[in-house]
Amino acid sequence: PWAETDAVAPLSVYGQTKWEGEQAIVQSGCKHLIFRTSWVYAARGANFAKTMLRLAREREREALNVINDQTGAPTGADLLADVTAHALRVALLQDEARLGARLEAQPEVSGIYHLAPAGEVTWWGYATFVIEQARAMGEALQVTTITPIPTSAYPTPAQRPLNSRLANQKLQSVFGLHLPAWQDGVRRMLTETLGK
Repeated sequence: PWAETDAVAPLSVYGQTKWEGEQAIVQSGCKHLIFRTSWVYAARGANFAKTMLRLAREREREALNVINDQTGAPTGADLLADVTAHALRVALLQDEARLGARLEAQPEVSGIYHLAPAGEVTWWGYATFVIEQARAMGEALQVTTITPIPTSAYPTPAQRPLNSRLANQKLQSVFGLHLPAWQDGVRRMLTETLGK
């Protein structure tokens, strides 16, 4: 997994502009909390899991081809919101403590953090999990096979990183958090999405 201190090498304009934004914030000298994340989804709006379910329902074929050489962790928007609220509370309480007691030795929480749930999975593993969970919830799906394929078999205009895994030790240590497994959030999203 990537640590916050690892050198960055963006593969796309999207990644490059995100990194440039981070650098502008850091160089400004202001207090900041920057959360890097991966594979974001929510119960509302479009996402990979919903696309897999739609394809699994609609396909006349019995198989889906899904990339199996890109690894990351599906991250729920609700987890991002909860952790952000907690981190802001910690940062504000720290500022109040510094002002009131002049606790200059207390470590600063301002900085860049990786924020993704525990564990890792490929897109193929993610799709397989979503389909299995949906079936367990009673969804009628046409697809019977999910075939793993390499990225090279599914070309896209923007190059995607093979490794999107993020080390979360800094976030967990600084903010006293234990991050849930990625499967927990995906199950919750599916329950909400499928209304089961």
